[in-house]
Amino acid sequence: MRPNPMLEKQLKDKGIKDTRVLEAFGAIPRHLFVPEEFQNSAYEDRPLPIGHSQTISQPYIAAYMTEALQIESTQKILEVGAGSGYQAAVLAKLARSVYTLEIIEPLYRQAKEALSHLQISNVFLRLANGWQGWPEEAPFDKIIVTAAAARPPRELFAQLKDGGLIIFPLGPQEDVQTLVLGKKIEGEVKTKALLPVRFVPFIHDKNDSE
Repeated sequence: MRPNPMLEKQLKDKGIKDTRVLEAFGAIPRHLFVPEEFQNSAYEDRPLPIGHSQTISQPYIAAYMTEALQIESTQKILEVGAGSGYQAAVLAKLARSVYTLEIIEPLYRQAKEALSHLQISNVFLRLANGWQGWPEEAPFDKIIVTAAAARPPRELFAQLKDGGLIIFPLGPQEDVQTLVLGKKIEGEVKTKALLPVRFVPFIHDKNDSE
């Protein structure tokens, strides 16, 4: 495995403190989740294109979101927007199981291949519209959404356990959005804004509505 210079300069130095999160990011080779022409840049702190107008998130933001969820080893996680599978691979090091959805078939296949190559067996991948979540596996302890929508993902709120956390980017497409953390308390999700971010827009199918 190649050395991973992200941990000190891009995660620890920017405030990521959770040792389990740092160990998870250190264990997953990010270069395996980007196209070959970008592999030399894989450990830089920036998003990288993975094709189909999608990106792999900036390492710091991916780590920030992961740390904010306070994932425990016994928990079941839902990820919406698998992309090439990198975030799911990290989550797999922290949680009991990860259920992840990807709507773009070539990325779904790429993620499946990368996860299989790393022999990660506790990630369950589905080619599907993420806006609808994975209702038959609900409820989830934590939910992470890796694409921005113009309104809160209330359909996903319903799949969150009481006391569970959800993190998602919210705001206009092709503009600065707000990263939002929500906690479900007695059936209602209370949210707070965390920091400005830029994510690719949520891809909806024709049956979805904003």
